[in-house]
Amino acid sequence: MRRLRHLTGRHRIPSTNRALGLLLAFNAGAVNAGGFLVLHMYTSHMTGFASQLADGLVLANATLALNAMGAILAFIAGAAVCAILVNWGRQRRLHSVYALPLMLEALLMLPFGLMGAVTLTWSTPFAVPLTVLLLSFIMGLQNAVGSKTSGGSTRTTHMTGNITDLGMELGKVIFLKRSGSTPASKVRHDWLRMRISAGLVGMFILGGMVGALGFKYAGFVCVVPLAALLLAISVPPFIRDGPRVKLMLAHLGK
Repeated sequence: MRRLRHLTGRHRIPSTNRALGLLLAFNAGAVNAGGFLVLHMYTSHMTGFASQLADGLVLANATLALNAMGAILAFIAGAAVCAILVNWGRQRRLHSVYALPLMLEALLMLPFGLMGAVTLTWSTPFAVPLTVLLLSFIMGLQNAVGSKTSGGSTRTTHMTGNITDLGMELGKVIFLKRSGSTPASKVRHDWLRMRISAGLVGMFILGGMVGALGFKYAGFVCVVPLAALLLAISVPPFIRDGPRVKLMLAHLGK
């Protein structure tokens, strides 16, 4: 319980940031890859949606543009809600400041896992089913959590930055070995950064494999264990906040 409490607690250290980042990367990979089997699109891939929006505008294809705009706006809304929740929790010095958005993510994933097939038929003004907007919102929410907890250094829902960091560090290693540069030279590789980047990419891929297999053989219900995992790491800080919340409610009642 103590480890879970520190994983999403208010006080952050590098080791808990890395552990939480790896777990969230696994979750994002599972949701993203599993969602692709159902929706035929990656709902965390905002680069692709931005390109799709540009294509839709140039080609005067309203459906294409609306699809992309809906996903982008939902992702932005998710990140914005995360910022609101985190800042609200910080103002009140809650231990659950980072657990709040993860709890919300879990609560959104549970109904998706239990009745996701129904949401595929629910239309929206953006010419995509509600499922697309929901998953994009969840990915924006989660990506902002990773950024908030790590001071902007960790992204868990898309791997472009992590793969770039991994490639740069590998390039430094190759350069140092081929050039025979000494450790005192200005070019230095960062083994920790390399391990973190490789770990995030690896967990995202592993999560993608688990999500794809889950959706293929179990359907939407495979999301429920993922939501349960997020709930498990979110609950401990809420328990610590119990007395503080009771005090806040008592003041409101006066």
